[in-house]
Amino acid sequence: MAHIIAIDTTTKVCSAAVLESGRCVAERVDYAGQNHGKLLGVFVRELLKETAVRPDAIALSMGPGSYTGLRIGASFVKGLGFGWNAPVITLPTLQILSAALMQKCPDLPTDAWLCPMIDARRMEVYSAIYDQQLVERRETMPDIVDANTYDRWLQERPVVFFGDGAAKCAEVIVHPNARFVSDIHPLASAMGALSEKAFQTGDFADLAYFEPFYLKEFQASVPKNKVF
Repeated sequence: MAHIIAIDTTTKVCSAAVLESGRCVAERVDYAGQNHGKLLGVFVRELLKETAVRPDAIALSMGPGSYTGLRIGASFVKGLGFGWNAPVITLPTLQILSAALMQKCPDLPTDAWLCPMIDARRMEVYSAIYDQQLVERRETMPDIVDANTYDRWLQERPVVFFGDGAAKCAEVIVHPNARFVSDIHPLASAMGALSEKAFQTGDFADLAYFEPFYLKEFQASVPKNKVF
């Protein structure tokens, strides 16, 4: 029975959870933003005291996400990993978002694609396409969203858009197969099944070389003279 400390600091939401055999047994969440550095250590300390477990591993949401949030999360987890001599699991934030959607909305159309979105300002997002088994069908990519960006997927079946980048896209993605779900966040409590699978298969990060997935990489990929 694996006990895993899970952490997500990729968006304005800061969360930590204790996972036991893929199930969340305790969690802390702050939705206010700008508090990650102040709260993350407090959250973990409180969770360890509350559950009285010694974690077998640490799971981290690896991005894409905000530069500051990712640095805070990655630095904290590296410190814990080296200090506890514990393995670290890194999971894509968009996959965690999809897991959170599945938890909150179990009655989605069974054939729907999932399109989690992380805001990258203007009409820019980071997104991917997952099926409802959380298998990646299109890799994480930077998208400049217009009415036709996701036509290939919308023509096949319903597509559910969600995450902090989705609301602004509702005005331009007007295809009848488009569905939008609000208030979905990448939470540590949603990392249970994904982190348990990684633990059981030994899919651990090399802390000496691990770097999170920054949104700044998207900004660097856009031509400087591009007008939106």
